[in-house]
Amino acid sequence: MHVELTLDVNDPERMIAFWAAILGYVVEDGGRFDEPDRVYWSLADPGGRGPRLVIQRVPEPVTAKTRVHIDVHVPDIDAAAGHAESRGATRVDTAPIEEVGASWVRLTDPEGNLFCFVEERRP
Repeated sequence: MHVELTLDVNDPERMIAFWAAILGYVVEDGGRFDEPDRVYWSLADPGGRGPRLVIQRVPEPVTAKTRVHIDVHVPDIDAAAGHAESRGATRVDTAPIEEVGASWVRLTDPEGNLFCFVEERRP
């Protein structure tokens, strides 16, 4: 069994560039954007550890908070958030949230999809 995540987007080229940079993933299937009927693209972890991220072109924008989001575990949430903001993300929290042995900050990607950077506290 394996898990993959599918993200609905309006601008696949922009969102593939964003998520590839955030996750360090590579476009698995060519990344061509000049095919108007193409709907799906896949991003993969080059190390084979993380789940595949499928980018799906849809016509409608994000209209409400989704009940599932991506948590990206990083060594430094402020550095990761700054990098994401430089690529078009919007920070939701001005300060990290501290709960259950971790710190995290919420952001939205360039199309408004919520995600978090998480930094686990080490004893």
